[in-house]
Amino acid sequence: MLNVFTLANGRLFQEEIESLEELTRFKPIWVDLESPTPEERRWVRQHFGLSIPEDAMDEDIEESARFFEEDNGELHVRSDFLIDDEDNPRTVRVAFILNEQNDALKSRGVLFSIHDEDVPVFRLLRLRARRMPGLIKDAKDVLLSLFDTDAEYCADTVEDIYDDLERISTKVLSGQVTDEIASEVLAGIARHEDMSGRIRRNMMDTRRAVSFMMRTRMLSAEQFEDARQILRDLDSLDSHTAFMFEKINFLMDATIGFININQNKIIKIFSVASVSLLPPTLVASSYGMNFQFMPELNWAFGYPFAIALMVLSAVIPMVYFRKRGWLK
Repeated sequence: MLNVFTLANGRLFQEEIESLEELTRFKPIWVDLESPTPEERRWVRQHFGLSIPEDAMDEDIEESARFFEEDNGELHVRSDFLIDDEDNPRTVRVAFILNEQNDALKSRGVLFSIHDEDVPVFRLLRLRARRMPGLIKDAKDVLLSLFDTDAEYCADTVEDIYDDLERISTKVLSGQVTDEIASEVLAGIARHEDMSGRIRRNMMDTRRAVSFMMRTRMLSAEQFEDARQILRDLDSLDSHTAFMFEKINFLMDATIGFININQNKIIKIFSVASVSLLPPTLVASSYGMNFQFMPELNWAFGYPFAIALMVLSAVIPMVYFRKRGWLK
């Protein structure tokens, strides 16, 4: 899918392109390619003179492979964007190409973004840019606004995680944590721990991308201040995610503690039952001896007496344990 975005009266408008002829009719500031076909890549190359690298979606982590400037003036930024999907949380790699220097190419002043799937941050920016005239003025504003929206998206996700952790805390701190509840709580905590880690990694990646843009001196004074504000927002999120990890660890420890208590209760019951059966076993063992002279062997009530003695020797310890509260 190939979409171009143009500015009109300070608003960002989207057009879906289905042919090279349609592409030539627009003067966009942003060209978005989602899972581009070879034909769409060819249109971009023919009209803008821009060749999209085949390795644009590679998962390189070193900075030199993700943030660099070509000899022809093209600025390359490869950044990850968060997708808060309950079933499959993940990050999506997006490659940005921006030419702000080479006047010989039609790509000058146009931001190109390449990614394999739809990104929620992109949808949020499109909605905001249509409703807020003047938010976007050029291609650099688009890129900065994407990173700013990404930071807000991460903040909203952190708030959602915190709200869910509050519900989990209510369950855990109620003290009535059964094995079923503990299993549900641990599954929820594990999901939130994984998502918090993804948020922190995404924030680190966004911070690196914004810092790279600031180092290239491509930003105006106003845009430079916007970039600094994005970094401040990311710094403030760091403390929130750190607190989130502490809360997650606390709830994890508390839940595991309740699981251990439940297991100890079961073990305690088995231990008490074992101890209570020792006296009957002793009585049975005594009357199972093969001595010739045992007074009860020839007694008519010897068998009922032995059974009653075994029952009584089992009941007395159970009554004693119950009074001491060891069976609760």
